[in-house]
Order: sequence, then structure tokens, then C-alpha cells
Amino acid sequence: MASEDVKPSESAVTTIVNLAEEAKLAREGVKAPSYAILSIAKSLTAGGVAGGVSRTAVAPLERLKILLQVQNPHNIKYNGTIQGLKYIWKTEGFRGLFKGNGTNCARIVPNSAVKFFSYEQASKGILYLYQQQTGNEDAQLTPLLRLGAGACAGIIAMSATYPMDMVRGRLTVQTENSPYQYRGMFHALSTVLRQEGPRALYKGWLPSVIGVVPYVGLNFAVYESLKDWLIKSKAFGLVHDNELGVTTRLACGAAAGTVGQTVAYPLDVIRRRMQMIGWKDAASIVTGEGRSKAPIEYTGMVDAFRQTVRHEGIGALYKGLVPNSVKVVPSIALAFVTYEMVKDILGVEIRISD
Repeated sequence: MASEDVKPSESAVTTIVNLAEEAKLAREGVKAPSYAILSIAKSLTAGGVAGGVSRTAVAPLERLKILLQVQNPHNIKYNGTIQGLKYIWKTEGFRGLFKGNGTNCARIVPNSAVKFFSYEQASKGILYLYQQQTGNEDAQLTPLLRLGAGACAGIIAMSATYPMDMVRGRLTVQTENSPYQYRGMFHALSTVLRQEGPRALYKGWLPSVIGVVPYVGLNFAVYESLKDWLIKSKAFGLVHDNELGVTTRLACGAAAGTVGQTVAYPLDVIRRRMQMIGWKDAASIVTGEGRSKAPIEYTGMVDAFRQTVRHEGIGALYKGLVPNSVKVVPSIALAFVTYEMVKDILGVEIRISD
């Protein structure tokens, strides 16, 4: 985005400098770097940093959300956002608030990097096909086309990193009193592979794919459409994309996150519950204690929906929605803002160094 904001005179100077640098490298027998590769690296780096920063900032709320989603309905320990956070602090201390965050960051950095990069590439491809179909080279992406690009990006990124998300869910819900302790992400991955087989790493994948379409798709569609509307309507005197301030981008990201997470939330609950299936020596928060102790068993996504609604009511599909709503707004907003800021910073550095 930063490169698009450069004035014509600056673009000319940059081009001359780049050609001179390429000539210098050619004389020295060194192959000039591909600017396409640099652009890809910039996009991947910005996406990874954005994901890591945004998730760490809301890690306590993320953990509480998962605990509320999967806890045994007959053995309630977490009963609301404030009470849940206090209970974690009381029983597990400060570190308990961030349990599973290391794995989450290890997952979310490549996930976000692939997601943002895939979105940009999908957007370019879809826009090219749309311009060819309409015969209008000046045509722009519509909200529906942006939703499609966002959905493609979400599915690719989620599928690529799903095994890490699966074990992250289990690491997040285990406590000090759990019968068996995963020592970390790699230990959890190897244990699941050994005890449950490779297919277990993709438990809950189907509802994740279905849920990622409205969630990620609406995130990108709403965010980009709001930005375009603000610029085209010249709201607050805005004319160009680079005039959008951090506060405005945060507001757009917050609106995008709220819409996406509300539509897709029930599928997220089902995904988390399916990830707990077949967990030998599962955490007591999942199985319950005493007379209420029982393993979670679902035959599939539809059965998980049916059992959840039958035994706990329709409201169970929205367990953890409050902490998720509190965390998803700053999380998504920070992700978008950090992504664009890092891209701008890297863009400036690339122009100077080249």
C-alpha cells in the first residue's frame, strides 16, 4: 500500500535508483533480487507480526473463551467473564492467564502471514478475472468478491495450521489438576499422533472450514468496504487511503470483527468440542468430576450440534461469546492496523535500501 502512495517524481527517482543498483549488481556478478519476492516477504512478515501482537494482547480472554466452550455442563467452574478471569488468577496465577498463548502465537504467526498473503493474491486474481469478464479495466472489487477472496484466504491459512490449533485447544484447557500433562506444542502433537492417529489432528476441521467462510470473509469484506466508503464519501475530509488514521482503521477493524465473529460463533463452539473427542486422560474441565465425569463423544459435526442443543439448550452454542466479543474487537482491529503499519514501514525500508 505504501508503494501506491508515492508521488510520480518520487517514483521516477526510485526507478532510477533501482536500475542503478541492478546495474551495479550485474557488474559484480550478483543476481538482482526480485521485487515480487520482496513484496511477498513484506506481506508475509506484516501478517505474521499482526497476528502475534493481536493474539498476545487478548490471550487471557481467548483462554477463558475456550474454557467456557468446552467445560462440562454438570461441573461448572467458570461462570462468566469477570468470575472466570478471577478464578484462573486464583487457581493458576498470572501464568495461567496466558496458558497456551505460546502455541497460539506459534500457530497464529504463520496463519496470519499465509492468510493476509493469500487474501492479497486471491484479490488480485479475482479482480483480474472480474475485469476480463466485464471488459472494464478500471473495475474494482465488490463487497461480494472481497468476501470470496477473504474466504479463500481463511480456508488456506486455517487448513495449513489446523493441527497446531487442535493441540492448542487442548493445551489451553488443561490445568494443574489434569490427569496427564502435555509439556508443550511438540509433545502434544507427538502424543496425539501416537495415541489417536494422524486424523485426530484434524478433528473439528469441517465446522472450521464452514465457519471460516463467513468469519474471515466478512472480516475482510466489511473492513475493506468501510475503508472504501469513507474515502469515496470523503467522510472527515478523507481523500486517499493513506489519510486514514489509526483510530479510523481501528474502528473499521472492530466493526469487521464484530460482524464476522457473531455469525460464525456456533461453529467455533462445535469445533472446540470436537477437538476434545478421544482425549485420553482429558482435563477435568472437559470430562467433569465425580458422578458427572463422562467423556465427550460425538459421531460428527451434526451430532455435536444435536447433542449440544438437546442437553444444554440453544444458548450453549454461544458459550464464551461475551469474552470473545470483548477480545475479538481489539484483536481484529489490532491485527489490521499492525499489518498495514508494518507493511508501510517495510515498504519505506525497501525503497531506501534499493
